[in-house]
Amino acid sequence: MIINQHIKGFLKDHVTLTVMADENSALSWWISSWLPSWCPTSLSYLIKAENKILKPIKVKFTQGYVPISNGNYIWTLVQCHQVPLVLLHGFGGGVGLWVKNLSALALEGWPMFALDMLGFGRSSRPTFGRDAKDAEEQFVQALEDWRKAEGLEYMILLGHDLGGYVSTAYALKYPHRLKHLVLVEPWGFAARPNVQEHWVPIWIKVFGAAMNPFNHLGLLRLAGPLGPLLLQLLRSDFKQKYASVFADDTVADYIYHVNAQTASGETAFKNMTIPYAWPQHPMMNRVEMISPSLPMTFIYGSRSSIDGQSGKAIQEMRPNSHTEIIVIQGAGHYVFADQSEDFNQAVLKICNNVKHNGKDE
Repeated sequence: MIINQHIKGFLKDHVTLTVMADENSALSWWISSWLPSWCPTSLSYLIKAENKILKPIKVKFTQGYVPISNGNYIWTLVQCHQVPLVLLHGFGGGVGLWVKNLSALALEGWPMFALDMLGFGRSSRPTFGRDAKDAEEQFVQALEDWRKAEGLEYMILLGHDLGGYVSTAYALKYPHRLKHLVLVEPWGFAARPNVQEHWVPIWIKVFGAAMNPFNHLGLLRLAGPLGPLLLQLLRSDFKQKYASVFADDTVADYIYHVNAQTASGETAFKNMTIPYAWPQHPMMNRVEMISPSLPMTFIYGSRSSIDGQSGKAIQEMRPNSHTEIIVIQGAGHYVFADQSEDFNQAVLKICNNVKHNGKDE
């Protein structure tokens, strides 16, 4: 059940500068203790940024904290009456990035939830295990705890990027809770190629080696007051993606405050990867264990750098199961923002098929 109030004792309006992967390291503690105001962010700034990015949504959503195990909580947006569509964002994202999708999907009458995954957005930011499997299990267990807390029997689970990886891991453990698994530009399926990476310039290798001890977005926090400007310069494409909704830097502001907080989920992601962000435990090695009765749909952008061959390979692995591949023309990795109308229609078709097949019990 959603709690529409702050959970006492967990929400603190502060900033923690976490640079090193080991959040318990002395250096990390030292930096955070004497530079509490280095990054111009706080929970209150994140709340304001989220409220601003969600303001264009035309339908009424309930929002609040859902308590899960170990004293943690999951920040949730909900509009639900039947078997819901559950949206999981990707690495560095949050519920606000679905702003071009939530209204369109809800106006069609389809119930849904959008979550900030554990360690991201306004959800709890606990310490994750250093072992890749432990970190993965924490993500999965948090999702299952959330499902139980909400009292959902079934769901259609849609995950983007890292959210796709977590969704698949969840499907491996709890297939009976899913009516359909939708993977949008999923990260973590293919293994790192076992070849010499001659294509990588030497300066990138040197820079990569130097940054290896740090979290992936550590530079954003290290930049302190320049962080917002740095994000706007490096990811100016987000302004274009959401130009039909916002004329200003609302999206960049939201992304900054999402990622300038304590690096919890970010650290978990690092612990799950090997250099150049390849997964330690690729899903391609496990996907055959997914229940053959669980329908799967892969959604890719035609202009994305994510390799869609994983979806095709999995389709071949499941010859007697429903495994569909949808390619959205003109879209990149953020397919739901690049071509939102086509994406929304594709997702609605999946949901309506679930309903038509009598699986919304």
